Amino acid sequence: MKSVFIAFDQAHYDHIIDILDRSSCRGFTAWEHVVGRGSVDGEPHYGSHAWPSMASAIITFVDDERLDNLLSRLKTINDERPKLGLRVFVWDAISAI
Repeated sequence: MKSVFIAFDQAHYDHIIDILDRSSCRGFTAWEHVVGRGSVDGEPHYGSHAWPSMASAIITFVDDERLDNLLSRLKTINDERPKLGLRVFVWDAISAI
């Protein structure tokens, strides 16, 4: 099982929820309003007068066999609108309960 953390511009929110549904990723936790700045070349998402855009984040836990499909779909929307910003981080997860 993998933990998948997705940080993204709010404009991607509905599309990402749709991708999770189509990838059979039922469970997730979302933070609707987060602030941050990309480490490479992304614009800040501060929700301020100077930097008004906002970001969101989702964490989900995915069976290993579903991971590649999910990552491929997320890469597609990032490739379509790279300036909006979308980052995905994956690490091993162990179910404790």
